[in-house]
Amino acid sequence: MDATSIVAALAKTARTASRTLTTATSQERTSALFDIAQAIEDRASEIIAANEIDISRGKSESMHPQTLDRLLLNHERVLSIADGARQVAALPSPLGNTLRESTLPNGLHLKQISVPFGVVGMVYEARPNVTVDAAVILLASGNAALLRGSSSAASTNEILVRVMREALATTTISPDVIQLVSSEDRESVKALLHARGLVDLVIPRGSAALIRMVVDEATVPTIETGAGVCHVYVDEYANLDIALPILINSKTHRPSVCNAAETLLVHEAVAEKFLPAALSALRDAGVVLHCDGTSKKYADFLEIPSIAVTEQDWCTEYGVLEMNVGIVPSVDAAAEHIAKYGTNHTEAIISESQDAINRFVAMADCAAIMINTSTRFTDGEQMGFGAEIGISNQKLHARGPMGLEAMTTSTWIVTGSGQIRK
Repeated sequence: MDATSIVAALAKTARTASRTLTTATSQERTSALFDIAQAIEDRASEIIAANEIDISRGKSESMHPQTLDRLLLNHERVLSIADGARQVAALPSPLGNTLRESTLPNGLHLKQISVPFGVVGMVYEARPNVTVDAAVILLASGNAALLRGSSSAASTNEILVRVMREALATTTISPDVIQLVSSEDRESVKALLHARGLVDLVIPRGSAALIRMVVDEATVPTIETGAGVCHVYVDEYANLDIALPILINSKTHRPSVCNAAETLLVHEAVAEKFLPAALSALRDAGVVLHCDGTSKKYADFLEIPSIAVTEQDWCTEYGVLEMNVGIVPSVDAAAEHIAKYGTNHTEAIISESQDAINRFVAMADCAAIMINTSTRFTDGEQMGFGAEIGISNQKLHARGPMGLEAMTTSTWIVTGSGQIRK
């Protein structure tokens, strides 16, 4: 069978199986998710062994350190994945909720309720945690999952899907609600993106290049998750005692992820006081600095190695320990810089001035704005959604970290007593 036929068969199987999700009670779905979490925890050693195969292959192929970090699963990360599944299981069901309700003058009763999309495809790169995060969120919201990870994580994804399916086999929910689309055939991605009528929604998660390819190529509706060129702006009214740890956390806590900061913008009024400490701390953390003309003078004076920032640097998502540094004359200038080079993901302001904060918020067109805190908090688990299926920077339907509610659409229920339209 060719890739198109294989994906079509998987989608049809998933849609049939999804009826066991939509007819299951909330308690049955919740119990199944707890079973999945426990199975992942119980079989952590198998999962790590499979991941080691992928890591070894990645190293032999000189995989980028950023990608290796995203690919790696150790015991702590496996337990974190299981815990994320439990957090999703503990959340209220997003299905069957009344969104709007009214009665018309003609007596018709209208009610809009939340329902699943149906069959949702995920296209993602070397992030095996997404295999579980996506599956449990989709199951909890009543959707069947078609998971197409990258070949670099093939062994890990295979064992994770097997563990989840075997856990479901002991429940009232069909294991076929989780389907792994083979990563061996590159044509399977295109087949998934073109499966309109069989797949209801596709969500990409990964590099800017992957996301753009999916959005440009897909005939199936997509929710666009986006690259993270995130900024930390230190205002003239900033509390510099908190600004420095926020900056370091935003950049260095886990630089490979999309909510890590890539650019530091400092108001010129506090540059002389803040930049020496900031540049020194970034250097000590191993961060390569790309500085504009004024900030480079500070770096040179302090004998801190730096590179002259380029136009391309400003819009680069490094994903490693590299960071741009610029000095701006005002909060407006910071917002203008972000509007030009940002990706509408996460922007942070450090300030004690409510006026400056309000102005920054009004001008920052992005999925999340952090006020006096780290960009790293743009995260479904950190924001109380359990795991997340991705972070959307688009403006339709869902924006920001996407949890259970984002994976539902709606149906109108219209109840009458014999009314006919005249």
